[in-house]
Amino acid sequence: MGHPLALIRSIDRVSDALGRLAGWMYFAVGGMIVWEVAARYVFNAPTVWAEEMARFFQIWATYLAAATVLRHRGLIRVTLAIDRLGERARRIAELFSLAVIAAFCLAVGRTSSTMLDVPSWMTEIAIPAGFSLLLLQCLAEIGRLLAGGAAPESGR
Repeated sequence: MGHPLALIRSIDRVSDALGRLAGWMYFAVGGMIVWEVAARYVFNAPTVWAEEMARFFQIWATYLAAATVLRHRGLIRVTLAIDRLGERARRIAELFSLAVIAAFCLAVGRTSSTMLDVPSWMTEIAIPAGFSLLLLQCLAEIGRLLAGGAAPESGR
């Protein structure tokens, strides 16, 4: 097996690529909703696909983006207490929070089916796929912390 940091960098690249894909999917969601509004209120001809496909894309985009959001520390965090800790205690707190996220990724449940009678696995698979990617990124972050690397700053 290769060097652990190479594996971490690979996970980072996959997370970021899927985060970019998720961004484009959200852009497509906006386009679908605009189309539906125009079709319904301007042309008086609502579609049967736009709202449901927008929901489908939004579900996928949300779960595909979770790993890159974690990577760039974009998750909601309470830093009031953490900022007052020393470096070692901060690392322990960070490891604890990553372990909680990892445990949640392994215990996630199901979602509901769609109105278009799209097979439910097509939307439901987004959850384990997204949480699997989030779990990989979480493990990469734990590896980075244990190797002594600093966590990336939030934002880009």
